[in-house]
Parts: sequence; structure tokens; C-alpha cells
Amino acid sequence: MAASVDDDFDLNNQDYYSLLNVRKEATLEELKASYRRLCMLYHPDKHRDPELKRQAEQLFNQVHQAYEVLTDAHSRAIYDIFGKKGLEVEGWEVVERKRTPAEIRDEYERLQREREERRLQQRTNPKGTISVGVDATDLFDRYDEDFEEMPGGGFPHIEINKMHISQSIEAPLTNSDTAVLSGSLSTHNGNGGGNINMTVRRVTSAKGWGEVELGAGDILGPLIGLKVFRNVTPPFCITYFLFNQLSCGLQFSPRGLRPSCSMMTARHLDQNTMGYLQWRWGPNSAMTTSLVRDTKSSHFTLALQLGVPHSYLMMSYQYKFQDEDQTKVKGSVKTGWFGTVVEYGAERKISRHSVLSATVSVGVPQGVTLKIKLARASQTYLFPVHLTDQLLPSAVFYATVGPLLVYMAVHRLIIIPYTRAQKQELELQRKSSATDIAKKKQEAESAVLLMQESVRRIIEAEESKMGLIILNAWYGKFVSDTSQKQEKAKVIDVTVPLQCLVKDSKLILTEASKAGLPGFYDPCVGEEKSLKLLYQFRGVMHQVISADTDPLRIPKQCEYAATLYYYYIMAKAPMVGPSLNIFFCLSSSQN
Repeated sequence: MAASVDDDFDLNNQDYYSLLNVRKEATLEELKASYRRLCMLYHPDKHRDPELKRQAEQLFNQVHQAYEVLTDAHSRAIYDIFGKKGLEVEGWEVVERKRTPAEIRDEYERLQREREERRLQQRTNPKGTISVGVDATDLFDRYDEDFEEMPGGGFPHIEINKMHISQSIEAPLTNSDTAVLSGSLSTHNGNGGGNINMTVRRVTSAKGWGEVELGAGDILGPLIGLKVFRNVTPPFCITYFLFNQLSCGLQFSPRGLRPSCSMMTARHLDQNTMGYLQWRWGPNSAMTTSLVRDTKSSHFTLALQLGVPHSYLMMSYQYKFQDEDQTKVKGSVKTGWFGTVVEYGAERKISRHSVLSATVSVGVPQGVTLKIKLARASQTYLFPVHLTDQLLPSAVFYATVGPLLVYMAVHRLIIIPYTRAQKQELELQRKSSATDIAKKKQEAESAVLLMQESVRRIIEAEESKMGLIILNAWYGKFVSDTSQKQEKAKVIDVTVPLQCLVKDSKLILTEASKAGLPGFYDPCVGEEKSLKLLYQFRGVMHQVISADTDPLRIPKQCEYAATLYYYYIMAKAPMVGPSLNIFFCLSSSQN
């Protein structure tokens, strides 16, 4: 399918939807509007220079070809199924011989349904957790007298003593209603149970939502719950100074009526520090205050909770290495009525969607536990291994050194050879496609030259009404400033092409690879790409980063709201004074 090219290196299979910057479900009116806009930009008669005229004619023909295909139902059906190659002479002969136009339309509708199903699966946002607890206390707490009396007593006994599985999915019903189905199963030392819940949530406004919960299980039995959430923050204070949230709930079950209520207030203490105060009333009533400082290189948390049945003081620190693998080392201390626990560990990204972490927990009276965690996409796998009930130095040593040695061996023997082979294959494919890449780059540079005059007029119009100005825009693969691998960023400047797409102070990009947009090309074929923009709207600068195939719409709705407040401030400026103008700039810059 042209809409989703499986092979990134098939550069000749141009995406007509991306070229016109329209949705794959675009109507005839949307196609006409985009076509007229691009024709005004690329029409050869607008350019006197022979070279520019030749480049404009080439791009104009591409746009015209895309429009002709997408506005013809028969051609569009073939294009959606077979791509650009299906429109060639050989492809047409195959199609005409094997399928009638009605069959092509049926195939197209079937593929549309499959596409919608895949899109619905992405919107369901499935989340799951699998936890497998391992009891390995016999490795360190074994008693020789007992083992000699048991058959095979020379070998320690290791068993799985508990397991927990939970899963949830979301089903959007309307723009404001969402149904959530969740369930869990647990077993511990031969005893198990589970529950299932269904929740329907309605968003009533930007400040609140409500939900109705229906559940059944072996612990609480059938239950019906109601919950209301409300953001009670004064307007335009949420982004910089403080925000307040209030939620109330009510559950009906065979065990009786269970009301609950919680309130949280938060405040920015400085650019990187937040203070929180939370109060909960219900089955686990508590008052919690916490201080969180998050910077580019570290994360610090200090929390104090007073409640029933648990009260504790907790402090944690996390250091973030500025490398490609996003390595983090962390440690925490937690003390309360339950005892004292010290934890330390590390976390590292091992693939594009997978993060592996290992944590050693040492506590009184809990003993020593090694926790292995693998997070892949929206699924989490936990493996807590309980080593001893006592504080044994040998258990702490093996829990620390063992996972490190295993990871180093796997990384050196499996991960490094695999990634090296992938890079070699990618480099070979790049070399074989070098000619096509150079052609796409030449076409993009030609398009940028042809856009200069139109961009100048657009900027003048936007500046006159304090509209949307693209200050800087880059597309490609970004790397951190302190990357240990000294890898160079592979990005191109797309400021001019994006400014050219601005209309009525809005920039709208559809859900497709941005490499097909006019003035764009792929600077790093086969690698993960993103779009980074720095833009100005109503005199305030904003920054946004978007994945390659994600849709993008700027400015955001909150920036429109800030604009209305801006005019309110301007009208009240003589009475309010300059301090209110400063407040607006601070709050808006965080949107």
C-alpha cells in the first residue's frame, strides 16, 4: 500500500497523500484546496529564470500527477492497494485482467476497514503487567541439618511462590466518552483470586470528568462506583504558579458503602522544582507532602506521609547519563512503621521500545530482594527474586554483581553483534539507494527556492496580526549534546517549507511521514526521525517535538486561550500594572 510503505528504501514509491499534505480519507474538496495552493506556488509561468522555471515545471508535474490519481476513484483504489507501481502500464494490465473495477473497490474498502481496525487498536491503548515472584531463600538461608534429611537435600529449592497478571484496554466511544475494561488475576502460595472492572468515563470540560465503575471479584464481590474529578485552579495559573485538583468517589458493594475523597495542590517553586500536598480520606486515609526536583541530569524526590495504616519518610535520587541508551542510576531510602528499606539500581534502554532495569532492595525486616523489570511498549514484566529474610552481605553482593555480569555477557555476545549486523545492512541499503536519495534532495532544494517569495508574503501577513511565525524547524535524527558515541545529528532545515504551509495562523500536518512533504527529504533513511519546531505565536515563543508519522497542529488550543487572556490584559493594563504582563509571559511559555 502506498499509504504505508513497508520498505523505507523504496524511494520511488512516492506518497501522494504526503505530497499534497492531506488525509488518506481526504474528500474531493480537500484535494482541490491543496492542489490549488500548490499550483500557485509551483506554476512555471510565475518564474522568469530558466533554471527556476525548469524546476517549477518538474514539481508542478508531480503535484498534478498526484491530484489526477487521487481525484479519480478507479486510480485511487489501485494506488491505495498497489502503490505508485500499480499505476504503471504493467500494473494496469495485471489489474484489468484479474480484477474488475467493482472488485478493486471492494478490495479498497476491505483495506480501509483493516486500516481503521489497526488505528482502533492503537487508540485502545492496551496496558498490561505480568509479575512472577521467585522464592530463592534456600540459596542463602539453608540449614544443613534439614537438607541432609530431605531427598536431594544437597540442592537448594527455588520455586515460584506468587504471580500477578493485569490487563486494561480503552475503547473510545465518542470524543468525550471512553470505556475502560480491566482485569487481574493473582496467586500466592497456592491461594488465588481475581477481579474484573468496567469503567465508563465522560469528560465534561477541560476542568473535569466523571466516571461510573462496575466490578466483580472474589475480594469485594460485585460493586458499583461513582467518581467525580474537578480541577479547581484559577484560570491561567495552572502552567506556572499552582493548580488544585479535587476528586470524590462512592462505592456500593455487599460490604457496605465506601466513600472516598482526595485533594491535591501543587506549586512551582522554581523552574525545575514542584511542591505537592495531597490529602486522602477513605479506606487508606493519609496526608502526603512531597518535593520533586527534575532537571536534565537528575531527579530528586523527598516525601513525608502521615496516615493509617502507613506513615513513612522517603528520599530518592536518580542520575541521568546523557547517552543514547538513556542510562540511569538510582537510589532511595524509605523508613516508617513497616521498617526501613534501602534500594539502589540501574536502568537502561536496550532497544527502541524496551527498557531494562534491576533494583536491589535491602530492608528490615524484609531482607534482601532482587527486582528485575522489563518494560516494552505498554507491557511491563516484573520478576522479584526474594533471596533472604536476613541481612546477609553475601546476598547483597550476589544480587548486585550477578545481574551486572549477566547483562555485560548478553550485551557483548548477543546485543552488540545483532546491532552491528543491522547497521551493516542499513549502510549497504543506503549505498544502493544513494542515487535516489540525491535526487530527492535536489527536488527538495529546488522546492525551497521556489517557496521563498511566497514565504516572504506569508511572514509579512502573519507579522501584521501577530500570528504564527516558524522561527526554526529541523527534521531528521537528533542526538544528545553529550553523546558518548560522538554521533552526528542527521537533520535538515525545514523552516521555509513549514512556513509555506501556514494558513490563517495555523499549521496542520497529517498522519503520514513528513519526508514526503514539499521541500522535505529523508536525511537518514531507515532510522527513527522526528520534527522539532521553534515558533512564535502572539509574541510568545513555543517549542514542540513531533514523531515522524504523528499528526501535528499548531498553535495548540491552550495557546488560543492564552491569546484571549492576552487581549484582556492589554485592555486592563492601565489598572493592573506591569506585573500582570510578566505573569502572562511566564505562564504562556510553559504551554
